[in-house]
Amino acid sequence: MKKYVVEDKLNSEFLVHRSVFTDQQILEREKKEIFNKCWLYIGHESEIPKNGDFVRRKVGGRNLLFTRGSDGVVRAIYNSCTHRGALVCRENKGNTKVFRCFYHAWSFTNKGELVGMPGKDGFSESFNCNGSKNLKEVTRLESYREFVFVNFDDNAISLEDYLGNAKEYLDLVADQSELGMEVLLDPQEYSVRANWKLLSENSVDSYHGMPTHKTYFEIVSTRGGEMSKGDLQGVGLDLGNGHAVVEYTAPWGRPVGRWIPAWGEEGQKEIDEITRKLENKFGKERAERITKKNRNLLIFPNLVINDIMAITIRTFYPIEPGYMEVTGYALAAKGENEEFRRRRNDNFLEFIGPGGFATPDDNEALELCQEGFLNNQEVEWNDISKGMIREQPLSNDEEQMRGFWRKYNEILTNSISKNVEEEKVKG
Repeated sequence: MKKYVVEDKLNSEFLVHRSVFTDQQILEREKKEIFNKCWLYIGHESEIPKNGDFVRRKVGGRNLLFTRGSDGVVRAIYNSCTHRGALVCRENKGNTKVFRCFYHAWSFTNKGELVGMPGKDGFSESFNCNGSKNLKEVTRLESYREFVFVNFDDNAISLEDYLGNAKEYLDLVADQSELGMEVLLDPQEYSVRANWKLLSENSVDSYHGMPTHKTYFEIVSTRGGEMSKGDLQGVGLDLGNGHAVVEYTAPWGRPVGRWIPAWGEEGQKEIDEITRKLENKFGKERAERITKKNRNLLIFPNLVINDIMAITIRTFYPIEPGYMEVTGYALAAKGENEEFRRRRNDNFLEFIGPGGFATPDDNEALELCQEGFLNNQEVEWNDISKGMIREQPLSNDEEQMRGFWRKYNEILTNSISKNVEEEKVKG
């Protein structure tokens, strides 16, 4: 059986075969065994605060409606008419009591119930008595701290069990405001001509930070965000289940609690007040971690939360082995004052937005990797060994990335073994 990941602990070497970034058959297996069976992020409850609110989402290759029905229940509904299959909703977001299909005008409530059909007299009296023509709902939808996930496998473990150790880091994000967190405005959408797993890696890879984003750090220093001895240092952790995190200090300002001189005396007062409230609620040690530490969190396979100079929620999905579509959402503390919200948005757009200093650099790096994979026949392996010689890997080592690849390798290896056994039975 072909090996995609080789972990040689004796020689402190960890290799990933580059075919996983280019092979169409592997991508099809990923869609079947990963995106059809893992918990995938669909949205944040703050996006649909009122009964009747909805947003349109693509998740795991499906067209879905993320809704809050007139009964207050949050649902994920397949955006596909049960008559001929057309989308029942073309708007990206809104508030409605009824979804009406453009094609033949079948109408459904915001709970998915079929309530109207032109020419109803042409159907039997018992038509839809069993509800089979209602919009189909994703049966597995669960929420943690208002982060909502779906799973297309009815036999999957619970979301809480799936998240495991990653819950600690979601809590550090969710606890930044006693009023809760909220997603801002519309998502940012873009594409990258690279394999989706490269972005999973990149999102928890501190090793590339200084060489790739050097220009941004120079700009930060002009605003009083001086690099201190401990900056960009911390830990990188394999959280299990393929989840990973890097947690570290950095020179930039954080609207939740790290002041920089460019924000002036009023900004200092605001930061002190935020810190005081968090210390009263969580104690000094946890408040310090919430306010001063940065973290890049990867929830396997394709959810990234960057809690840095701003907060972004980022998801991505493969269209081809060398092409993915990416969606990013800005997350912020509810009740934040207008000036700090402006600073947060400036930080978001300047660094982690699609036109900022970081994201174009990262995308360029990933696309250069994808182009370099044309040499796969002669140069077959990626090396992800940095830090294996250390008992406690640093944030700029690669242990957290190795955790992602261990889970990936486990899923693909098990699926191949299962297929082999099934072929033997058929034979």
